[in-house]
Amino acid sequence: MNHRFMSMEPTNQTFQELLSNGVRYIVPRFQRDYTWYQEQWEDLWADIETLDQEHFHYIGYIVLQRKGAHDFEVVDGQQRLVTLSLLVLAAMRQLRQLVDAGVEATENSERIRVLTERFIGSKNPISLKVDSKLSLNRNNGAYFKAICSNLDAPRRRGLTVTNRLLYKAFDFFCEKEMGDSGAEIAKFVEQVTSSMVFTKIVVQDDLNAYKVFETLNARDVQLSTPDLIKNYLFSVITRNHDVPDEDLDELDADWSVIVDQLGESNFTDFIRYHHNFQKTLVTKKDLFTSVRKLTDTPESAYAYLRSLTIHAPLYASLQNPHDGRWEQQLDHQQLRVLRIYLEGLRLFNIKQPFTILMAAFTTFSKDEFIKLAKYLYVLSIRYNVICHQSANEQEKAYNQIAIKIHTGDFSRASHVKNSEQFKRLYPKDDSFINSFGFHKMPGRQTAKKIRFLLSQIESHLGHQTDYIKTTLEHVCPYHPDEHWHDYFGEGINDIQDRLGNMVLLDVDHLKRAEFTDKKRLTVQATSCLPKR
Repeated sequence: MNHRFMSMEPTNQTFQELLSNGVRYIVPRFQRDYTWYQEQWEDLWADIETLDQEHFHYIGYIVLQRKGAHDFEVVDGQQRLVTLSLLVLAAMRQLRQLVDAGVEATENSERIRVLTERFIGSKNPISLKVDSKLSLNRNNGAYFKAICSNLDAPRRRGLTVTNRLLYKAFDFFCEKEMGDSGAEIAKFVEQVTSSMVFTKIVVQDDLNAYKVFETLNARDVQLSTPDLIKNYLFSVITRNHDVPDEDLDELDADWSVIVDQLGESNFTDFIRYHHNFQKTLVTKKDLFTSVRKLTDTPESAYAYLRSLTIHAPLYASLQNPHDGRWEQQLDHQQLRVLRIYLEGLRLFNIKQPFTILMAAFTTFSKDEFIKLAKYLYVLSIRYNVICHQSANEQEKAYNQIAIKIHTGDFSRASHVKNSEQFKRLYPKDDSFINSFGFHKMPGRQTAKKIRFLLSQIESHLGHQTDYIKTTLEHVCPYHPDEHWHDYFGEGINDIQDRLGNMVLLDVDHLKRAEFTDKKRLTVQATSCLPKR
């Protein structure tokens, strides 16, 4: 881990150690609500039940931003912090029940006091409410504090979905067997809190937090980048404290829709492609810095959030050729054609054109948008799939094209096709033909992609073919008999996965047929391929 990303080396700490020495953890006002369900509670409890066999249980990363000597903002990890706190509160509730029943009332009251100070917080001497070590966001804060103060989850009417989850989680753990006596319950809490191990990372500001997220996410440690960006945007929007709660609720709902539409794994790519049709190209490591410059006032942050709301469903639709958006906005012929291009991009996981397509969708006519999709699709197959040319150069050119669309300099697909940037990328025919002749795709792993490419060639030749309904035949088999050498010579072991060695068939009756039979029968068979 690069040292400049954080103020200290990552450290492993137990839940008990995290909450020691008077520290306070604050979940940012606009971070997502508590969202764990029974499946996660059951998984946690199953882990707790194995603690006798393994003394420590690793529970994941917690990323904190320092706000003071003992105050930290929870950037990632609040779901685990909250759930473990609810478990401790449930144990304290069981101790309270023993006190109410007159069982070792003095000793168990003292145990409640000690656990409160160690894990929950100190009681305000005037209000007798707990000043919590863990403070939750604007939607969960008051309800969680009530549980901390009363060791009870209020069963109010009209509870929000997220507070109902807090109530159910607390109730779930209250029903678990933690011990028959106060001493056994206290021992249970001691064992759990000293065994649950976090990896703690402390950063100094939100920029370093974003860099940590990107670094860890690249290592398949999935932290919630959407939460980090949301916290920043909402903090800017509310900087002047003049945004009514109902407006904040609406913005909060809009943000939830964005994340639901994209999914967290797609979110960073969307933010980058959305950024790159408006401003000069940035890499992932510089993305957050550039977004902060774009959104440094309440007005600009609000406009940026609205733009995300508009373009997120479009980005999701670009990845799904059968999304309902296309059926609502295109006629049958337009829909049929666009789906081919989007299906090709989807199959080969090519997303670079999305920055151009997002910029064009709101400004081009539907016919011009589809033409543009065709040009980008053809370029992508030639450039990315067959010729394997530089994705970095492609992104730079696409960024320049997208900005010209965004500013209104390009208003037709032909403007893009005839642009210097597009022409510079487009592989020349002789280069493409040479690359195609030697291009390999493992037929066993990529059969669907190969069928798609070959069906597109058939369609170009006038044979409209449904690649889904075809089968793939290798002319020269993977394990050729000796007589195949008469036709293919010494290079026979180098051709099996070449595109030129594969043909589409309606039904594969050839199997281990001889080469002369395959040559004769495949010519006949390709004229009978399933039509679109």
